Amino acid sequence: MSSLKARLGVIPAGTLQGMRRGIEKESLRAQASGALALTPHPAALGSALTHPHITTDYSESQLELITGVHASVEACIDELTRIHQFTARVLKDHGDEMMWVSSMPCGLPTDETIPLGRYGSSNVGRAKSVYRMGLGHRYGRRMQTISGIHYNWSLPGVSSEDYFGLIRNFRRHAFLLLYLFGASPAVCASFVEGRQHALQSLSEHTMHMPHGTSLRMGRLGYQSDAQASLAVSYNNLEGYATSLQDALTRPYPAYAKLGIFNPGGDYNQLATSLLQIENEFYGTIRPKRVIQPGERPLHALRERGVEYIEVRCMDLDPFVPVGITAETCRFLDVFLMHCLLADSALDTPEEIAALARNQNRVAERGREPGLTLERNGEAVPLVDWAARLLDDLAPIAAALDAAHDGNAYRAAVQAAVRSLHDVPGLPSTRVLAAIEKDAETSFARFTQTQSMATRERLLELPCPTELLAHFAALSRESVEAQKRIELADTTPFEIYRQQYVSPDRLQVHQPGRAAQAA
Repeated sequence: MSSLKARLGVIPAGTLQGMRRGIEKESLRAQASGALALTPHPAALGSALTHPHITTDYSESQLELITGVHASVEACIDELTRIHQFTARVLKDHGDEMMWVSSMPCGLPTDETIPLGRYGSSNVGRAKSVYRMGLGHRYGRRMQTISGIHYNWSLPGVSSEDYFGLIRNFRRHAFLLLYLFGASPAVCASFVEGRQHALQSLSEHTMHMPHGTSLRMGRLGYQSDAQASLAVSYNNLEGYATSLQDALTRPYPAYAKLGIFNPGGDYNQLATSLLQIENEFYGTIRPKRVIQPGERPLHALRERGVEYIEVRCMDLDPFVPVGITAETCRFLDVFLMHCLLADSALDTPEEIAALARNQNRVAERGREPGLTLERNGEAVPLVDWAARLLDDLAPIAAALDAAHDGNAYRAAVQAAVRSLHDVPGLPSTRVLAAIEKDAETSFARFTQTQSMATRERLLELPCPTELLAHFAALSRESVEAQKRIELADTTPFEIYRQQYVSPDRLQVHQPGRAAQAA
């Protein structure tokens, strides 16, 4: 703690004011009945390939709403709200659809009829769709319909080495975020039909874990037996990059057997390696760099270093119109600063395995009284470890408040302290309570009702005509941008695909650059 305070004390207020964040929020499009909307991405939302704020994730039916980079939490949430307002209006006119407010999906059709995202006829657009076809073959389409919030964060003057120290600490302490903000303790029974699981029946159509926090981050979520063989270390950029390059270039037997093409000549996947592209690697947090057109993300990291990190373990909060509150964002700011400033020992294969066990334990049993986690080979009560972490956040929150002339950061940490011991107030507890009390013990009915109420709240917010005009213009411009990309293509797609997945595209062209500060 003393070293943390010492590091905090030498950070200028201007650096703290230079903190930046942005949000990517996924939501399924659902019919009023609660079933997945199988309609194409609404034309009024523009091109999913080129729109700067509104696109799709895995499925054509899965929206992804993206803010810009913001110097204040308020500005970030305000922009996210405006994007939601426009989207809600378009969806209401598009067959009376709505955004599904839970991370776990709505009523799904058969796996093969869940529509893949479509991005037009350009090479880059086709590659995005083929990649999604590959994900469906590898993991099943149902798993890909799980939604969440990604929180992108940076601080001026932070080196790649420092960001990797942050990442190691984040992975050690992310259990706290699952406990405090996990909101997916239950799921529609159809989601696990035909799969092995340890869920308990809550009612005929709803399965749950009684003390679960975030099933999305547990064994039912973004996890893979194939990827479990990847013990990726975060000790430095080159070690991380080497691990990913191996996964991106070495054929994986099961995927090699699947092949690039199916017997009819259509594409099965982009590549036969363990990972088709970098984004297929699952994790609670990622080192990131803005890429240039056509550039591979791993090449960008090696060439220019880490620019920001992407937090990927946040559930949608179904009680909040945009899925996350300003208070939660501020807590993340403080938490990430702690991960950056605290001592960060190098990870080991043993610790990496223990962290995976901790994640599953908290996701599935986080609210279980007396639950213990593994730390340095010992069993530590979750509540004790969490309380110590929250104590360490207090001076960081105070420093951020001083830099921003307020008290909102301390209030966010104080709210987390209260939540640690207020189990009934945790989002995961509230979701189960609402399912049992108000939704006839049905996850689907609870989320359907909550989604409809959220849509109405968004539609009732003041919406100036200039806001609608602004987003309508962005939609038109994105369609024109997609047309320009398609007209400019001259390379046959198969040549494009081979060039894109070539190991040469992952190499560093200027050795030594990656070690520089981002």
